[in-house]
Amino acid sequence: MIKCPRLVIAGLGGDTGKTAVSVGLCRVWQKQGHKVIPFKKGPDYIDMGWLSRGAGYPCFNIDLFLMNKEQVLFSFTLNITDSDIAVIEGNRGLYDGMDLEGSVSTAEIAKLLESPVILVVDCTKVTRTVAALVRGCQMFDPEVAIKGVILNQVAGHRHESTVRQCIEYYCNIPVVGAIPKLKHITFPGRHLGLVPPQEHPKSEEAIQSASEIMGKYLDTEQVWKIAQNAPPLDCGIKDMPDCTEKRVTIGVIRDSAFHFYYPENLVALKRAGADIIEFSALTDALPPSLDALYIGGGFPETHAPALSENVKLRNEIKSTADRGLPIYAECGGLMYLSRQLVWDGKTYPMVDVLPAVIGVSKKPQGHGYTIVEVTAPNPYFETGNLLHGHEFHYSHILSMDTTDEFYFVFKMMKGEGITSGMEGICYKNVLATYTHLHAMGTPEWVQGMIKAARVYKEKNLSLN
Repeated sequence: MIKCPRLVIAGLGGDTGKTAVSVGLCRVWQKQGHKVIPFKKGPDYIDMGWLSRGAGYPCFNIDLFLMNKEQVLFSFTLNITDSDIAVIEGNRGLYDGMDLEGSVSTAEIAKLLESPVILVVDCTKVTRTVAALVRGCQMFDPEVAIKGVILNQVAGHRHESTVRQCIEYYCNIPVVGAIPKLKHITFPGRHLGLVPPQEHPKSEEAIQSASEIMGKYLDTEQVWKIAQNAPPLDCGIKDMPDCTEKRVTIGVIRDSAFHFYYPENLVALKRAGADIIEFSALTDALPPSLDALYIGGGFPETHAPALSENVKLRNEIKSTADRGLPIYAECGGLMYLSRQLVWDGKTYPMVDVLPAVIGVSKKPQGHGYTIVEVTAPNPYFETGNLLHGHEFHYSHILSMDTTDEFYFVFKMMKGEGITSGMEGICYKNVLATYTHLHAMGTPEWVQGMIKAARVYKEKNLSLN
C-alpha cells in the first residue's frame, strides 16, 4: 500500500479545457516547490508535451487499450516514486470508450487508480442543466469518485452564481473554480490536437498564463486537499533492476521534427541494457558505433527543408541501413526513411531507405487505436503475435516500388495502416510502421530492439 495524492482532471467531452487546467495546475504546484508527476490517459504525445513542461517532469501515458490493468498499475506506481502529487489528464468525455462497458475510458482509469475526479464543464449557453449533467455522471457509475467541478467559459458573475448553486445543491459536491471566457489561455491548435510545445515559440508564456489563470480562478488549496484525500493504493510494485551486461548503444533522433516518444519506451530500453544517444536529424551527423537506431514520430513535413538539407546524415543512415543496422521507425520516422516527401506543393529528398514517396493530406489518414498481427519474419517480433498500438497520421503513400527486398510484416486487424490493410515495411533490419507501441503494454518490442542490437553488435565484433 502506498500513499500518493492524486486526481483525475476529466470532462464531459473533448475541448472542455482539461489540458489548460491540468497544465496550469501542474505549474502552480511546481512553482510552490512540489514534485508534480503528470500523466495523460490515452495515446497522446502533444498534450503529454505540454503537461511535461508545465510540471517540469516527464509525463507518462496510461491507457487500458495499450496496457492491461496490472501494467497500468505497475507503470503508475513506478513513476510516482517520491512525488508530492500526480495529475492525470483524461481524454474525451469521462465515460467515453470503445464499447458498451467503456472499458478503456477515463472513468475506468480513475476507478483502477482509486483517484478522485475533478470534472471540467464548459458552461457556454447553459445554467441549471450543468447540474443535471454532473448528477448524471455521479449516478452513471457510483464507483467513480467525482469530488469537485470546475466551471469553464463562464459568462459573468450571475451565470457563475446560478450554476454554482445548482451543482452544490443537487450534486452535493463543491465547485472548486470558475474560469471566465478568456481567449489567451487557449493553446493554439493544429491537426486533431495542440501545437507541440517544441514548435510553439511562446510555449513558456502560454504555460505561465495558464498557471496565473488557474491560480486566480481556482481554489487550488481545495483541489490540493481533494488530491490529498485519495486512499492508499495497493499496487504490488516489483523491483526493476537495470541490466548491466552486454550493453548496446541505441541512437534516438530527438528534436523538433521527431519528438513523439513515450518516456517509458526510452526508460525500458535503458533498463534492458541500452545506452541511449540522442541527436538531431536537423543538424547532426550519425553518431559512431551505433548498434541500433530508433526514430519516433513527429511532424517531419514542417521541417522538410532542413531534413532534406542535412545530406550527410541522410546518406549515413542509408548506408548503415544497407549494411544491416537495426532501425525501428514509427510514423514520422517512416516518412523520413522514404525516398521523397511531398509537402506544400514541393518535393523533398529524404533518406531513401524505403522505395516510397509520401504525401501529406489535410484530413487524417489514420487516427485511433490499432491492432496488428505479425504475419512475416522480421528482426523484432515473432510471427503470430498480436500487438496493440495507435496511429495518428495525415501522411500517406503516394507511390511505392514493390520488390522482394521490401515486404509487409503486419496485417491490420484494427486501424488503417499503410495500405490495403497492411502495415510494417521491412527491409533487412529496418522496420517502419505507422503504429506506435507502448513499452509497458508491449514488452516484446523492447526485447526485440535489444536482441536485434546485440546480434548486430556481435556480428560487427566478429568481423573486426
